[in-house]
Order: sequence, then C-alpha cells, then structure tokens
Amino acid sequence: MKYILITGVSTGIGHDLSKQFITNGYHVFGSVRKKEDAERVKSELGENFSSLLFDVTDHDAIKRSVDLVAGSIGNNGLAGLVNNAGIALTGPTQVLPIEVFRKQFEVNLFGAIAVTQNFLPFLGARPDCPHAPGRIINISSVAGKMAMPFMGPYSASKFALEGWSHALRRELMIYDIDVIVVGPGAIKTPIWTKADDPPPELSDSDYGRGMGNLRKEFFKQEAKAMTSEVLAKKIFNLFQASNPKTRYAIMNSKFTNYILPRILPDRILDRLIHKMLNK
Repeated sequence: MKYILITGVSTGIGHDLSKQFITNGYHVFGSVRKKEDAERVKSELGENFSSLLFDVTDHDAIKRSVDLVAGSIGNNGLAGLVNNAGIALTGPTQVLPIEVFRKQFEVNLFGAIAVTQNFLPFLGARPDCPHAPGRIINISSVAGKMAMPFMGPYSASKFALEGWSHALRRELMIYDIDVIVVGPGAIKTPIWTKADDPPPELSDSDYGRGMGNLRKEFFKQEAKAMTSEVLAKKIFNLFQASNPKTRYAIMNSKFTNYILPRILPDRILDRLIHKMLNK
C-alpha cells in the first residue's frame, strides 16, 4: 500500500484527486476543516481514505494529524503530498483591508508551508530513511503567472507559492524529493463560488464596472472550463511520471488563455484587459 496526503479534499480538485489516487491503489489521507465533511468524504471514498481534521492555518491541529498519520503508516512513509487547500479573496487593492491580504497568504502560502514542514520527514527528509523519497505537488493557478485586476491577493499568494516551490525543490534535492507546481486555468470548482461577494459599496465605486465585467468573464470561462475530474487524472499521471517537468500549465484553450497572454508585451496586455473590463 502506498500513502499520500492531500489537503482540501471536501470538494473540487482535492476530492476528485483523492478518488483518482484511491482508484489506482493508494491510501489517501485527506484534510478537511469540518467534522461533517470528514464523515461525508469518508463515506464517499471508502476504506482507503482517512480524514484529517485540520485547517491549514491551525498549526496545532496539523501537528495532531502528524501523530495520526505516523501511527497508520509506520515505516512506509508517504509517497506524496499535494498542497491543494486554498481560498480566493478578491477586490481592488485601494479599498481592501490589509487583513484580506494576510488571510489570503495565511491559507494559500503559509498553510502549504506549515503542512510541508510537518510532513517532510514522512516524505524522506531525514537521514537513513527506510523508504523511497516522496514527491510534492503544489497546486498553483494560471494566476500564479498572470495577474488580473481585482485578483491582487489571490495572484500574489500564488506567485509567492511558486517562488517558494522552486526554492524548496532545490533544497530537497539532497533527499531526492521532487517538487512540482501545477497551475490550472479555469476549472469547474467551487473555489470562486465560495469567495465572498464584494460589498455593495464597491458596485457604485470607480471600480464597479470593471469588477462586474470581470465577474461576467469568469462565468463565461467557467462554461468552457475543464472539469476537476479531468484535471485530477492529469495530475495523477504527472505524479507517476518518471521524469516530470517542474511546472505544468493545465487548461482548455491553452494557447489563448495562457501562451498568448504571456507572449504579448505587458503594455499591450494591459490595454487589452482594460478595454475588456471597461467597455
């Protein structure tokens, strides 16, 4: 039996990724924040799934889960860790309280760091490790390479996650633990519906038109988005790859949604985005 830890498995990418690994013979430890979600996901995924009840910002709860995992896997270790848990907080920087940025980083960056630090010994980051080294996958976003207006907190956290991931990969080479970044584009996932709606006063502000048009654009992209089930299969395949790349951009219409915007000069892309959001 191979073991893997995936954070944020109550819905979306984490849930479908758990199913994918279990189908292929793994035992999944999956983190959820609520007891009712732990019970539901366990009933849905079966005996090869173990719920871990922790929020990635709760370091004491993470440490308690370390003890649970240690008691279950013995000397087998973890074959992998997927840092998937995340939230999306948005709005114009001019009016956002600084606490919004702090909350975004606490979950999307510092949470991933805390989980990784606590579970690295199970992945093989210790002397004379009795099992093969594991592999880490950090779930970023297309927003980890390109920043849209009103997505400052989210993009900043994902840019930071990617920078840390590259540093971590180079640090862990002494243990042969690999770190891979996955940056999905639009995916049919609840992350955006979970995001707080902007306060009503923003609708009447200078940013109101742009925010409204960006929201419409998100809905259009969602209609054409890749499903989380398809993404989960792709992530599993790259996790199994013998010589994976360090980063994967996975999305539908990749040339239009990822390659072309990164080729264009920043000033031209700025004008195109401004025109789209302020028409």
